[in-house]
Amino acid sequence: MRATFLLAALITVTTAAAQQDGKLQLKNDRVTYGILGQERKVGDKLLAGDRFVVTYDIENLRVREDGRVQYSMGMELVNKAGKSQFKKDPADLEAVNALGGNRLPAFAQVEIGTDTPPGEYTLTVTVTDRVSKETVNLVRKFEVQPKTFGFAQLALTNEQGLPSPPVSVVGQSYYINFAVVGFDLDAKTMEPNLAVEMRVLDEGGKPTLAKAFTGEAQKVPPEFKKIVPMQFILPLNRSGKFTVALKATDKITMKTVEEKLNITVLDNK
Repeated sequence: MRATFLLAALITVTTAAAQQDGKLQLKNDRVTYGILGQERKVGDKLLAGDRFVVTYDIENLRVREDGRVQYSMGMELVNKAGKSQFKKDPADLEAVNALGGNRLPAFAQVEIGTDTPPGEYTLTVTVTDRVSKETVNLVRKFEVQPKTFGFAQLALTNEQGLPSPPVSVVGQSYYINFAVVGFDLDAKTMEPNLAVEMRVLDEGGKPTLAKAFTGEAQKVPPEFKKIVPMQFILPLNRSGKFTVALKATDKITMKTVEEKLNITVLDNK
């Protein structure tokens, strides 16, 4: 497995400034569909080939007059037996709270290899305020499921390929990124036979178009025999609240799987 930790941005938004003498805390932790993505309700159950993304807030960092915060982050991933699978020693980091306050959004990400054994894993993130010398840990467990046909790595990006939140404005475009895992290969050709479709539903649950967007994968390079990455582009031409409904079919076994993402498109006026 590979694991990384990232910052949402150098500029952070906070609605209420916490007291500078407060205790360092990691709060509001949740599993999300990619960086900046919406909360994943069953985020502790994942398939091999997926990504485990934990989003959280670092609160009560000591902030300098120019908005700079100085801290360090490290992480370790262990299996159920307590054996380390990945370890990142604390690295010194710096950010700027340009809008004030002492809350900093952050993320930790684990990439689950397609050959990862099923079982329980524990991710521990360690954050230290380099000014106050306080240290806190965030511990999250997740379970890698046995081989199952399903979606993995579901996330939104923008036109530049950067992580995008599920709130955007008219005129932008989303790229709906995902991968299909757990499929079978044809016994003769050793190739998959996958069909995918995307429908967009309005706030009332009705499709915005009569015909779904579709795609397929029937012949893939050797590195994609266990995981097939795919992508749909979604131009945002009007405001509203919508649901992106994905469906994948393994035509060899005729198994199907569905997944949904909620998005909000705002007027850019």
